[in-house]
Amino acid sequence: MTLVQENPTGRLAAPSAPAQRKPRRRGIRWQRALAWVALAALVLLTLFPFYWMLRISLSDNRALAAGAGSLLPADLTFGAFRRVLGLATLEEARAQGGSGASIDFWRYLWNSVLTSSVITVGQVLFSAMAAYAFARLRWPGREAVFFAFLTALMIPPIFTALPNFVLMQRLGLLNTYAAIILPFFFMTPFAVFFLRQFFLGLSREIEEAAKIDGAGHVRIFFRIILPMSAAPLSTLALLVYITSWNEYFWPLLVGQEEDVRVLTVALGIFRSQTPQGSPDWAGLMAATLLAALPMIALFAAFGRRIVDSIQFSGLK
Repeated sequence: MTLVQENPTGRLAAPSAPAQRKPRRRGIRWQRALAWVALAALVLLTLFPFYWMLRISLSDNRALAAGAGSLLPADLTFGAFRRVLGLATLEEARAQGGSGASIDFWRYLWNSVLTSSVITVGQVLFSAMAAYAFARLRWPGREAVFFAFLTALMIPPIFTALPNFVLMQRLGLLNTYAAIILPFFFMTPFAVFFLRQFFLGLSREIEEAAKIDGAGHVRIFFRIILPMSAAPLSTLALLVYITSWNEYFWPLLVGQEEDVRVLTVALGIFRSQTPQGSPDWAGLMAATLLAALPMIALFAAFGRRIVDSIQFSGLK
């Protein structure tokens, strides 16, 4: 309500102007600077192990002990990378302080690429099918089955390792690609839950229009749902690929032969081969760095998409 004052002459005075609010003070600059300093420190702390790995891989094994406290490579050399890639002779490797152990890097790299790619394709496809059934199809006991399926998230993977190993052994699949791939090839609880959350947010109008035109569930799934879900599918594929690439325990159990040995297992065996009494730390760090580079590049290129898709799907 506006107040009107009367002046001594009897005339009405103009309404008084409302009091001006003081502008809000901006946040204190030193607090923002402190936040940036803390963030930079956290980034440096995260990246330091990668730098240290690079520093050791560029060092000579014989000079590592003398320059243990230095932040720069000890006696800079690319000999470790030459040893890992099979470009150095046995005499050159031992002259540079290497253990003399060999690693067939390209074969193990191919095995990792093959198994991770097949696992990713199978798991994304079958998980998408299961997520579509839980999100779009109506059938008795759907919610109860989905709840029971999600309880598998609470079971540690180590509990299923022994039954799966016995199954692979009885099927005669040990030391084959199938033994490494099969336990991870089909749907997983996390992948189904991730895609189901996205499918629930899709509009049903396009799907209903397709049903009017006579399209069945299979055609709707492959022609409508999958193209509309390209972002979460690519995000899930990236997550599955990284997880499969870093898997160590299961390939160690069922794939110890050189023909099917993956890169993570090969690095562990290379670490244990010490004919001269000390590990080839420079060679091991060089091989580890080369094995991690593809995953670092993938995550650097698609990390933002992973965060956006997880937020959109409702995962917290």
